[in-house]
Amino acid sequence: MKVEMSNKAHGMVFSKSGVPMKAQEFPFSRLKESELLVKIKYATICGSDLHTYRGLRKTPVPTILGHEIIGSIETLPHGNPIKDYYGDDLKVGDSITWSIAASCGDCHYCKINIPQKCRNLFKYGHEQITEHHPLSGGYAEYCHLAKGTTIIKIPDHIPYKVIGPANCATATTAAAFRIGGDCSGKVVIIQGAGMLGLTACVMAKYLGASEIIAIDIDEKRLSLAHKFGATKTLLFANDSDKIVNDVQKITNGYKADLIIEMSGISKSVELGFNLLSIGGHYVLVGSVFTQPTVEISPETTVRSLFNIHGIHNYAPQDLAMAIRFLADSHMKYPFESLISSEFSLKEVNEAFDYSIATKSFRVAVRPNY
Repeated sequence: MKVEMSNKAHGMVFSKSGVPMKAQEFPFSRLKESELLVKIKYATICGSDLHTYRGLRKTPVPTILGHEIIGSIETLPHGNPIKDYYGDDLKVGDSITWSIAASCGDCHYCKINIPQKCRNLFKYGHEQITEHHPLSGGYAEYCHLAKGTTIIKIPDHIPYKVIGPANCATATTAAAFRIGGDCSGKVVIIQGAGMLGLTACVMAKYLGASEIIAIDIDEKRLSLAHKFGATKTLLFANDSDKIVNDVQKITNGYKADLIIEMSGISKSVELGFNLLSIGGHYVLVGSVFTQPTVEISPETTVRSLFNIHGIHNYAPQDLAMAIRFLADSHMKYPFESLISSEFSLKEVNEAFDYSIATKSFRVAVRPNY
């Protein structure tokens, strides 16, 4: 199906850290089977985007950054219909979000149900620009979706400011809780009260946790955590013994059944092992950048029946869970307040600089070039 539109689209190209992203026009590529073209409506700036922009994370260049994206279907290929996650046919004009990565479905990792580690992974906002696929990031007017992408329709009643980070921050949080197991009636600790941590506080409440303890080094973020479902907050000022004692007082000595570590800081990870109850689950999410090695005691891990998990990216069911969660929860919690400002596509460099300077939870880019 075809629609009337320009034969080219603007994208803001990242070449290397310290060099401003520059506008470039790209022709639309021919859609292959199971591919589609999406008109981008909203994109937010994730922490990994900031790491790349600042030179703290490597990515193939030149590229178009941005992977927290929502949009509407502009063009579908001829032939068999493309279906969403639930098996429904997609049509032009549908509002959608999609998985941070596309998987092949045939490699070893796809077959053992960890498609987020596919040997042929195509990751939005992290791919080098090619002739066939120049538009794969959020800071552009359009995005070309690859075969193997999980697509979910967005309910009309959820604001862009709520749904924008769904396919990264919210879906990754959903993956952490899936791996961490049932938390109904249990004590949950969230380490790090950033975007993911605040989302995790709400999700813990949503899933029935009896006690939700948020830990951070920032008093302002901890104050906000109460608005996002935390029942207790603890300020971590490098005094691990105090935090351990405080958690024991809150839990009558039992500590936490589930801990989700969102900061990635070694001192925080090390602290987490001292906060975990017998049989507890510790899910590491934030450790996606280089930090000093953390020592753990194998004997303590064995005798205490610890369950240690790592989460990187997520599986399709986690994105589905993220959308259901936001649909059910967004009216009860101030998710919209986490988007501090919005910029146009041509102002994307200013958006990044603003995000860094203000340490915003999220800044949004609207591609009204």
